[in-house]
Amino acid sequence: MPPAGGGTPAAPISGATTPGYPEKAPRRLAWPGVVALTLVAVLIAVAVLQALQINQLSDRLAEADRRNADAQSSDDGRLRALEDQTAQLAAQAGKVFNPEAVATAVLPSVFRVKAGNFLGTAFAVGKPATGGGANLFTNFHVVESVWKAGGREVQLERQSDKFTATIVEVDEENDLAHLRTSEKISGLVVADKPVKSGQQIIVVGSPLGLSDSVTTGVVSAFRNDPDGAGTVIQFDAPINPGNSGGPVINGEKKVVGIATAKARDAEGIGLAVPIGIACDSISIC
Repeated sequence: MPPAGGGTPAAPISGATTPGYPEKAPRRLAWPGVVALTLVAVLIAVAVLQALQINQLSDRLAEADRRNADAQSSDDGRLRALEDQTAQLAAQAGKVFNPEAVATAVLPSVFRVKAGNFLGTAFAVGKPATGGGANLFTNFHVVESVWKAGGREVQLERQSDKFTATIVEVDEENDLAHLRTSEKISGLVVADKPVKSGQQIIVVGSPLGLSDSVTTGVVSAFRNDPDGAGTVIQFDAPINPGNSGGPVINGEKKVVGIATAKARDAEGIGLAVPIGIACDSISIC
């Protein structure tokens, strides 16, 4: 028992322990955990970067699509403009006067006429005649001698083709005659508008018996027929005896008149019966 009132404390009993809690050492993360956290952080950073890059790429693709759409729209506009220009050029080209093309289309329908001792020209026009064959126009003065002698047959010739045509009716006042043949001949198309001064034309016929002759010129004016029969077309394409009854053709390969006379003692003054007058007089157009 310790002494009352003080003194030196008793020494601890050998082998006894001091009461209390044991001291803990600092906690350290294991090496694998550190590596894992680092990888996670890196992956997150990579994912964020990729997301940003994908977003930027999407914006670029959208901009590229917009530019492509604008370019396509612009190209379409230019293509339409080119197509329109091409169509306009084609239309203009179609209006260019081409005597060779006109003659090629017209010549198979034009024939030399032999009426007794008289030579002239005739051409098929309109649709086929009733029962087949073809209707043709020529001048009355070409077939006048045969008609007044009571005859009705004349000869049509073109290259090696020769066949007979019948005089069906005549209009002496307008110097017109209607012929018909059983041969199949393509009829020329009649112009639906009157020819105008300055318009280019070709005349096809058989001057001096020379068949398949083509001359070119322009419409000079409209005149009163010197014989008082009505209006005639004055043109400057050369014609001669034998052209009478031949077609006067415009650049669209359509008949605008029937060559009927040449001014005496003058050059470059030919006259034609307007096709409208011919069609009104003899209904074969």
